[in-house]
Amino acid sequence: MEDLIKIYIRLLRETEEKALRYLYPNVDWNERCIAIIGAKGVGKTTMLLQHIKATFENHNEALYASLDNTWFANHTISDLADEFYINGGTHLFLDEIHHYPNWAKEIKNIYDSFPKLNIVFTGSSLLQIYKSTTDLSRRVVYEQLEGLSFREFLKFENIADFPLYSLRDIVENHQEIAFNITEHIKIIPLFKKYLKSGYYLFYKQGLKKYDYKLQEAINNVIDVDIPAIENIEFASRYKLKKLLAVLSEMVPYTPNIVELSRAIDTSRNDTVKYLSLLESAKLLNLISYKDKTIGNLTKPDKVLLNNTNISYLFGNTANIGSTRETVFVNQVSAVADVYLARQGDFIVEEYTFEVGGKSKSFDQIKDIPNSFVVADDIEVGYKNRIPLWLFGMLY
Repeated sequence: MEDLIKIYIRLLRETEEKALRYLYPNVDWNERCIAIIGAKGVGKTTMLLQHIKATFENHNEALYASLDNTWFANHTISDLADEFYINGGTHLFLDEIHHYPNWAKEIKNIYDSFPKLNIVFTGSSLLQIYKSTTDLSRRVVYEQLEGLSFREFLKFENIADFPLYSLRDIVENHQEIAFNITEHIKIIPLFKKYLKSGYYLFYKQGLKKYDYKLQEAINNVIDVDIPAIENIEFASRYKLKKLLAVLSEMVPYTPNIVELSRAIDTSRNDTVKYLSLLESAKLLNLISYKDKTIGNLTKPDKVLLNNTNISYLFGNTANIGSTRETVFVNQVSAVADVYLARQGDFIVEEYTFEVGGKSKSFDQIKDIPNSFVVADDIEVGYKNRIPLWLFGMLY
């Protein structure tokens, strides 16, 4: 355990407390067991260390450990909890929980055996699969951490710290909000920078190797995270990567499962399963119609990459139409359910949105109540025309 403590103290010293993610103040840190789940690279580890540094004057009361550390090759989480607790520890922070076999059972046992020990653990977005399938669902409070919003990107770039706006705020007051934000800022170049390399927190480490780090993160998700949760073989991992590469060339895509199955040489059922896994891993967004019946939920009606940084990773000439839809769905789905529209592009709550360039017409949605054009490359909108970048202020 001494080696884990050395790493913990070093990481704590090197952690900056200034830039906090949107989720941090919304977490009830007094809960006995909290799971923070999210994609690799969005800042889960940093959030844990920031909380410890800001909360515990006596750092011995808390302990941070990553479950991918070799210490756990011949020790259990229960071993760690027991030794930590008898030495006066009160708050245990466990990172990358999905790297540990049978983690759910051990967390449950620790929860039941140490009623005065608080546990916070992080894991892949794939852990949402377990929310309703284990006994932990009655014990754990799950929190989802998304990648950086455009609003947070502006904050981390030291441009400005703008307030959160609700979807209703943006729809009803978009012109005034956009005027206030763009009064002293050229927002469009910043938005384009964000689209290319601003979604993952590791962009702060420098942009020269950003694409490399993003590619490594994707490989890690497919080669390590998914197999840790789903029992899939090497051949299946290769097909997951191939499926992601194939989709990157054709999104936004109305999936033909037979064609996709043929392209990656697998069965229809496996293709649908792979799509679902890639969505759970935050590499894809799968969109369907709101009125879709249960019997039709075998495949999505539209496939998008999860965020625009992934789009640019697969080529500097990312399709602009796809990029616009991708960023809209990515930012809005963090706060609301997004569905495909029969007329227009998307339905969110009571609103219909058509996404396009600055000259996009209202022809497709002109007779639909509460309908809006979401336009790229404009700073300020007018009436029912809303700037695309403004939907990056939702979280």
